[in-house]
Amino acid sequence: MHPLNLFKYCPKCGSADFVVNNEKSKRCENCGFIYYFNSSAAVVAFIVNKENQLLVCRRAKEPAKGTLDLPGGFIDMCETAEEGIIREVREETGLEVHTPAYLFSLPNLYEYSGFLVHTLDLFFLIHLKEDYTLIPQDDVEEAWFVSLTGLEPDKFGLQSIKKGITHFLINYR
Repeated sequence: MHPLNLFKYCPKCGSADFVVNNEKSKRCENCGFIYYFNSSAAVVAFIVNKENQLLVCRRAKEPAKGTLDLPGGFIDMCETAEEGIIREVREETGLEVHTPAYLFSLPNLYEYSGFLVHTLDLFFLIHLKEDYTLIPQDDVEEAWFVSLTGLEPDKFGLQSIKKGITHFLINYR
């Protein structure tokens, strides 16, 4: 089912005369508002320590609870991608990081509260230069560092993370 089918009322005026405009949008026949269904922005961190090990996490919540993941999440309104990844890393691991470097992006489908959210996941590389203390919190059950040679993408629960790790290992190791 197309995600636009879930939107029955105009978000501007509340009219039920909210009809398909094209494959990307719906139009309100009452007020003329056109709503485009676009991807939400999300960020993901490849955090590498001085020993060239990658920080991995275990998901504490659904979707894919209990599987491996990387720190990250949705970008808040009025926040840059760089601000978002710094905030998400702090919220999930307790790490204060600086100077994230953008690597690449991947489209994704992320199920949230039974709704498939189309996202564009922006992947960043962060090098830890100083000592650190990991404090798993928020969406993270536990976190630890692993050797890049020991990474197994299939152990990660979310498809975009699996693809991202594979891409990272091929292009950035």
